[in-house]
Amino acid sequence: MTGYRLAADIGGTFTDVALLSETGALATAKVPSTPHDYAIGILDGCRQILAREGLDAAAMAEFLHASTVATNAILEGKGARTALVTTEGFRDVLELRRIRVPRLYEPLYQKPQPLVPRRHRFEVRERIAADGSVVTPLDERAFEAIAEAIVAADIAAVAVCFLNSFTNPDHERRAGELLRALLPGRFVTLSVDVLPEVREYERTSTTVINAYVGPPVEAYLNSLTEQLADAGIAAPLRMMQSSGGLLDIASVIAKPAQVVESGPAAGVIGAARLGMLSGYEDIITLDMGGTTAKAAVIEKGRHVSTDEYEVGGGISLSSRLVKGGGYALRLPVIDVSEVGAGGGSLIWRDGTGHLKVGPHSAGAWPGPACYGRGGTAPTVTDANVVLGYLNPTAIAGGTVPIDAEAARAALASVAEGRDLEALAYGVVQLAATTMMRAVKAVTTYRGRDPRDFTLFAFGGGGGLYAADLARALGIRAVVVPPAAGVFSAVGLLFADLELALSRGYLRRLARASDAEIAAIFTELEASAVAELKVARDLVVFTRRVDVRYAGQAFELPVEVPQADGPLDFAEIGRTFDAEHEATYGHRLPPAHPKEIVALRVTARVPPRRPPTLDAARLLAATPRTAQTRRSVFFGALGRHDTAVIGRGDLSAESREGPLVIEEYEGTSVVPPDCSARLDGHGNVVIAVG
Repeated sequence: MTGYRLAADIGGTFTDVALLSETGALATAKVPSTPHDYAIGILDGCRQILAREGLDAAAMAEFLHASTVATNAILEGKGARTALVTTEGFRDVLELRRIRVPRLYEPLYQKPQPLVPRRHRFEVRERIAADGSVVTPLDERAFEAIAEAIVAADIAAVAVCFLNSFTNPDHERRAGELLRALLPGRFVTLSVDVLPEVREYERTSTTVINAYVGPPVEAYLNSLTEQLADAGIAAPLRMMQSSGGLLDIASVIAKPAQVVESGPAAGVIGAARLGMLSGYEDIITLDMGGTTAKAAVIEKGRHVSTDEYEVGGGISLSSRLVKGGGYALRLPVIDVSEVGAGGGSLIWRDGTGHLKVGPHSAGAWPGPACYGRGGTAPTVTDANVVLGYLNPTAIAGGTVPIDAEAARAALASVAEGRDLEALAYGVVQLAATTMMRAVKAVTTYRGRDPRDFTLFAFGGGGGLYAADLARALGIRAVVVPPAAGVFSAVGLLFADLELALSRGYLRRLARASDAEIAAIFTELEASAVAELKVARDLVVFTRRVDVRYAGQAFELPVEVPQADGPLDFAEIGRTFDAEHEATYGHRLPPAHPKEIVALRVTARVPPRRPPTLDAARLLAATPRTAQTRRSVFFGALGRHDTAVIGRGDLSAESREGPLVIEEYEGTSVVPPDCSARLDGHGNVVIAVG
């Protein structure tokens, strides 16, 4: 890395910007998000940092970005008008989906409407057999009429997915050529370029998602690039993928489904890298922002990934057991569980009078009632103000004024005569319970015990709830890293250029051909090098095979060595058995046959000089907090006169709670039965009583 790295992460309420120098000096800014044009908030944060540090925009070597623009297009139903061109007889694959539904005891449950309505799904006579042979030639004459219908319907994007095209892509490639010639200027995407693997529904759904989000992602990134250039920031723009790696925007525009979950991935990558540097290998991340709370697992310094993900339809999750609530997205995604519990989550009562928190949010505007921007609905942030967790006058270094009376008035609207402090504490406990579900989704439900991990808390609200959540889960230590409130932006600074590619390969493990597998891996690696546009010797490759027991519908990934020698298929089988038992609690007898389903390659380009964070310098530059005291309510532990301090006021010696640790980017709460100290890397370490 040469020069400065500048990073921006857009959240539902705030946009976080971070700047890292070659020597590890970090500068941050936190500004309100601007949903009508997210680039405005990004540029505002960039200008603040550059002015504060006395830097010229031309000194930026890279601009790194994480955004929810693709996710929002799906969740809000604002993607491009999309058509599907598919094999005759397979028009309704998007409707048929899978048999599973997420709500077992709701017989009238309605699945979300397909992203492509039936009238925009076109059939073509053609057929490729499962072995790649041609059964029915492609009817090229049909495409002129299809193109006319697409133009008449004002369709902006086209997804092409033919049966078994992953075994022989010729028909799909030719269809793409014809459509691009007939429909210039429209976004055309092929399943063989997005997901060349078995499973018709998942492949079709993923390709449709890629088409649906393509035009809005392209428009957003082109606009952002232009506005950055106008501001003097001409550095290459790279975007975080859902898998945790960076990619140049040309590749993102070609395959935008890769960035559907780019925002949550950045914080997990930062936690993995900085956690390892600080000596924390096994981590549960808790990222609480303004709209949602997200949890992920890092084992031995490596994040856990999945390619079984559903987005939209009111749900976004990765689960092998709960399916049918969203749109299948079968691309590499960091295994993140996300729930609607953030600082801006609305507090309300249901039809039976029970108190609820989220999933709806006050958003960036007007935001919580205490922000004084006209909002009157009570939120979790308002409850934090009433309890004394948050500064009653201003947060974010004084840039966001707080109206404590407005918070109390908003909370009173749902109090129904109850004591406001008791109600506020009940609200934060409800929020913590919701967050506990997110943590269990990536630990207990994956065969992992939360007690074996350290809780790594970040985001604007992560430090507020981490100690209580850790206690409920039996976790003994909480780590709050430097710049925790803007940590997803910091995580971008520590991410590598990366690309993941796959190829379907359905064979019994005992009959698999080592030569065939080696040839496919070599081809995938060559394709990755070409797309990354770097020299091969700069790339680190990881090879995986997807394995399942014969008769199963879903598989697990097994990493295989990069060595040039033959693959040890017996060892692959043993590794799969162990992972199956860890995930599902059992394994089948050794004699039961196993199958390979797909081959995967991840190509990563580590920097010649890995970025570092100079924690001592960061602490030295942190303004000293004028220590004050504030009355804080801790539920059953009662109200306490609590010291309000800064990170720099802690040392290696443990300091007993209660404490409120206020920083520019966020606030952490240390309850009365806990203690806090600083480790050698500037992390706040909370020992949970």
